[in-house]
Amino acid sequence: MPQVMSYHEPVLLRECIEGLNIRPEGTYVDVTFGGGGHSREILSALGPKGRLIAFDQDSDAQANAIGDPRFTLVPHNFRYIRNFLKLHKAIPVDGILADLGISSHQIDAGERGFSTRLSGPLDMRMNTAGVVTAADIINTWSAEELSRIFREHADLNEGWKLAKAIVAQRESHPFATVEELRAICERFAQRGKENSFLSRVFQAIRIAVNDELNALREMLTRTPDLLAEGGRLVVISYHSLEDRMVKDLIRSGNVDGKLEKDFYGNLLTSLKAVNRSPIVPTEEELARNPRSRSAKLRIAERI
Repeated sequence: MPQVMSYHEPVLLRECIEGLNIRPEGTYVDVTFGGGGHSREILSALGPKGRLIAFDQDSDAQANAIGDPRFTLVPHNFRYIRNFLKLHKAIPVDGILADLGISSHQIDAGERGFSTRLSGPLDMRMNTAGVVTAADIINTWSAEELSRIFREHADLNEGWKLAKAIVAQRESHPFATVEELRAICERFAQRGKENSFLSRVFQAIRIAVNDELNALREMLTRTPDLLAEGGRLVVISYHSLEDRMVKDLIRSGNVDGKLEKDFYGNLLTSLKAVNRSPIVPTEEELARNPRSRSAKLRIAERI
């Protein structure tokens, strides 16, 4: 148990479990298993006929699999949620939980390349069997492509200058390590805000490496049809683009926010918001777990 807790401290744990409104005999899905913190709480609320299916593409998470006959761990990206729920004859489900943040374990493992402060290779793959690494993107993408992800995924005004500098430097010395990327980024960071700048650059590259926004789009698009009537969708996001997709899905029934109405002018959506404003961590949780500071929790119910 101590090993699991050191892997990752679950964010907004109580709020997520309350948001799922768990029925003891229900079927639930945790699409971001990680260290299993949320999953264990779900299992503790289920009865003997309850069921939990979890997803995690990171092979490191497999070590945290829960030895419980009610539990199934799927070692794949959550974008394939419908395929695997169909395979396990689990449709419809009573609740789907997603914690979209990177795990503490991934950040603290220097060899994974996610951390701005640790030495390691430029990797950043959530699925270590994936083909594209951070080094591939930094060394082969054009200045225009790099600038775009810095702007769209990190809101960086200095993205174009940084992208041009990366392209110029890699001609004589391709990037291979976190230290090399960090060194060039520090040239463009505002004094006193170096850590924030580095975190945003690394976030942009990580999102691109793992195709995170497209995977989220695919998963969210499928969820309304997977939920039983009264089933809950519970999502913690950490980035404005993620949160916008979740908010638009709940409000309009699709991740693009396009309002569609029937012949009588009624909005065509199969979800209703449970909380109008996002739930954020308390001061107590922020003090205990500073990495939860940008978390936003939204809850919806299938109607």
